[in-house]
Amino acid sequence: MDDGSTDKTREILAEMREQRLRVLSQENLGVSSARNAGVARARGEMIAFLDSDDRWQPQKLELQLAFMRLGGWEITQTEEIWIRKGKRVNPKKKHAKMGGWLFEPSLELCLISPSAVMFSRSCWESIGPFDETLPACEDYDLWLRCGLHYPVGLVPQPLVMKYGGHPDQLSRKIIGLDLYRIYSLRNLLGKEDLPLHKRRLAVENLRQRVDRYVRGCLKRDKPEEAGRVRDLAARFL
Repeated sequence: MDDGSTDKTREILAEMREQRLRVLSQENLGVSSARNAGVARARGEMIAFLDSDDRWQPQKLELQLAFMRLGGWEITQTEEIWIRKGKRVNPKKKHAKMGGWLFEPSLELCLISPSAVMFSRSCWESIGPFDETLPACEDYDLWLRCGLHYPVGLVPQPLVMKYGGHPDQLSRKIIGLDLYRIYSLRNLLGKEDLPLHKRRLAVENLRQRVDRYVRGCLKRDKPEEAGRVRDLAARFL
């Protein structure tokens, strides 16, 4: 799925002789639009993402699919190897991959990496698509919805090479990522029929994020932005 790239992606792909490969192109509309468009055109019953700055190990799909079939999982993720600025690093404990029902821990941070995930089409139809109004944290938003409906299986092998630290990495370009998590939580509370205990957890997490964001705005002499975000979340707090 070529999202308006400028790095000769289409020219390189045109030289490949692989009948199973289909190249879809669109103007640059962002990662959520690109993933949604790709899934909409896909024909298989299983779906897996691979972001442009990551790499799969050769047996990733084979081993993950076997794991899913054996355990009857609708969605799984694999362990990863992290590469930062060309060197292998150990993720912090808070980033450790998890399996099971992930709604509560996913409120704090995104615990599923798009390049490590595989899910059934029926799973996608109940939790998708990615929210194209979010320029960032679109994965946080989707996996929160996933955590309400599905347990996530964890393949214990590191089958993804996850690269970071490069200048054009999306998360490095966008300032104030917490704002988009606030939008996500507000949308979740407004649309989902949440069980009471999960609603309370989501409201408390929203409160903490709004307080933190507002303090940052006031520290930087941005009272109007602080007031705007307070108003965004007021009905839920």
